[in-house]
Amino acid sequence: MTNGTGFDNMQEPTERDPAKRRRGIYLLPNLFTTAGLFAGFYAIVAAIGDRYEAAAIAIFIAMVMDGLDGRVARMTNTQSDFGKEYDSLVDMVAFGLAPALVVYEWALQPLGKLGWLAAFIYAAATALRLARFNTQSSADKRYFQGLASPAAAALIAGMVWAAEVSGVTGADLPYIALIITVIAGVLMVSNVLYRSFKDIDFRGKVPFFTVVVIMLVFVLISMNPAYVLLIVFVTYAASGPALSVRHLVIKKKQRPISESGEDIKDEDKKEEDKP
Repeated sequence: MTNGTGFDNMQEPTERDPAKRRRGIYLLPNLFTTAGLFAGFYAIVAAIGDRYEAAAIAIFIAMVMDGLDGRVARMTNTQSDFGKEYDSLVDMVAFGLAPALVVYEWALQPLGKLGWLAAFIYAAATALRLARFNTQSSADKRYFQGLASPAAAALIAGMVWAAEVSGVTGADLPYIALIITVIAGVLMVSNVLYRSFKDIDFRGKVPFFTVVVIMLVFVLISMNPAYVLLIVFVTYAASGPALSVRHLVIKKKQRPISESGEDIKDEDKKEEDKP
């Protein structure tokens, strides 16, 4: 239909039309993501001010926020493409740039070009790790391909925190810090599989003993958080290569058996073919 002016009489949008509703973002999960961004930025500022223990703690706080935002979004059914992209950008700041700059200011700066190259390797590996994670669709959600960036950041932050608590400065451990930084970066872009723990159902029922174990873990961490967290994430970082070596050993043990079995079959066939 047209009106008297000859133009189409187009229907005006109404509030009930879903296509015309004002777009927005979910507040609750993005609040946790923004808190993680703040913690990562604070870690950089604290490291510039030579407050390395506070910087390391801020990175761990960013880890907690990163673990909460996704779970809150899934539990409240508030997932969105905006939240996914925002979370990835925040991860680059909190677990890529922040740990690289903290460890550089703490121990790598006296090494000159070697020091900032090691920090750059870690930051670049974090970006590559996040890009690969966002573009890959893994069928098995129980495992990560490569060390997750929050775990790699915790490895560096745990080292800095434990050293500061024990009275050791970064100037005493420049090469150890360099090796750990490069190893963390390499593990992130490797094909080593790590357990993701995404298959754990936090909304389901668990045995009473599980609650007791969780309580004991919190007590253990509270006794000396710097050392306990460092041990936990060093163990987790080493678990991937250890499992890979174990799988290779099992495959090598199985191959001679299968090959010998084929050889026996071939010899039996030769004996049967003889007159």
